Amino acid sequence: MDPAFAPRKVGHGRIDYGLLQRFFMVFGVFAVLGSGFSPDPVAFAAGGAAPWVIIKIISTQRMPAAIPYFLLWQWNQSFTRALQGLIDGESMSRDIFGPTVEDAYWYTLASTVTLAIAFRLVLGNLKQPKAEFADAHKHWQLRDLLMLYIGGLIFSMICGIGAKAVPALDQPFEAAAHFKILAMTMLFSTVLATGKGRNVMITVFILEVLSGFGGLFSDFKGAFIYLGITALAVRVRWTGTVAFVTAVGAVAMIVLALWWTAVKTDFREFATASSDSQSIKTDLGSRVGYLGNKATGDGIDWNAAAYALMLRLSYVDIFGSVIGVQQVAPEARVFGQWSDALEHIAKPRFLFPNKPALSDTEVFIRLARGNSSEAFRSGTSISVGYVAENYVDMGFPTMLAGIFAIGVMVAGICRYFMTRQLPWMVREGTVLAIIYTIGHDGVEISLPKILGAMYMSLGVWSIMARWGFPHIFKYLGRHAQERGTGGA
Repeated sequence: MDPAFAPRKVGHGRIDYGLLQRFFMVFGVFAVLGSGFSPDPVAFAAGGAAPWVIIKIISTQRMPAAIPYFLLWQWNQSFTRALQGLIDGESMSRDIFGPTVEDAYWYTLASTVTLAIAFRLVLGNLKQPKAEFADAHKHWQLRDLLMLYIGGLIFSMICGIGAKAVPALDQPFEAAAHFKILAMTMLFSTVLATGKGRNVMITVFILEVLSGFGGLFSDFKGAFIYLGITALAVRVRWTGTVAFVTAVGAVAMIVLALWWTAVKTDFREFATASSDSQSIKTDLGSRVGYLGNKATGDGIDWNAAAYALMLRLSYVDIFGSVIGVQQVAPEARVFGQWSDALEHIAKPRFLFPNKPALSDTEVFIRLARGNSSEAFRSGTSISVGYVAENYVDMGFPTMLAGIFAIGVMVAGICRYFMTRQLPWMVREGTVLAIIYTIGHDGVEISLPKILGAMYMSLGVWSIMARWGFPHIFKYLGRHAQERGTGGA
């Protein structure tokens, strides 16, 4: 049995679900102890304990490593609201959106736990991989993986160009572009499992972090997420060195997030030459130069940036405003949001070129009666999110049926790829790429977008798995076969 999947021995700690449970149990204890200082003590304590409950639900030996990311990211967008109350010294029920904000907090937590249950039911009984699949990543050659990553990088750029050239195909191009995530996962898994090629892994990691600042919506955090999820998939041994590197990485990601929060509005106006557009008009060199001039962080109010980041992460207030509107003037259409979403994804744009474009901000104005001026000023859009849209259609607690259905669909797609006859780390990397496509916006992604991303990813990755993966494994398996290992 591959040690990564063997039962953990006493004193043989690894980055696994057991470690996550212990970490979040300690986190929950501190949250309960600190809840007395919060204006919402029950909400704070329950929110702090929720990650332990979530991890406890999904903890199985072969649960895909990307699933905790999907769930904990959405939990973070609700619990951050409780942290805001602790800093402001004001209860959620006294928010400008009214007491419905507290309802939104509880509904979002309940939705995340519901998703965890769906994942456990669908993915909880995955079978042990065969030895050749479990061990394949240990035999891949680093130079081959590096070439695969470079190829993935070029392919991602081509997909980006294709999406701009043919806007009707932007969603399949986006799903395909995330092949780069699989290539990185494969490279990271081999380095982490064998201990060889750390310098290459660090170089790729830094390149991904730096390249993440090229567009309007910085994706520097992606590199941290891919590496962390791969470490969980490989079951890296937990040592003092790993603990130190993890702490340094966490601090670095937080500092970068604060810095980006402080400079992003001015940068977007510079990149678009406008205050109300998402169309980049400035060349890449100029954008990089602009950010380089901001790199020192001189003149940045870090306290203000930290508070702004916390407000950006929390997605409860908007949901609270939706609840308030629906209580006064509920939507007349039955299952209107689901109907619109299903109709939208049933009409692919390349077959229906006149299909109206999605406008999250228009839905925000209609369901939350919100003022979109801030969104237009910063060149972004505002979505009420798929959790709020389920509430509009069904109310609470019936909305949890809709959330559960989404969880079953996402988990079903993950199960499809986790049960293919592929190397285990390829399965993990494929699921990570799909989950990142679906879930990197968390609860703020709209219902039509999450459903569209879900099924577009299934179609695109099924094609790549059928027609592209065999050539990749033949390429990677050459040297492994020479050593008599049988390859991937």
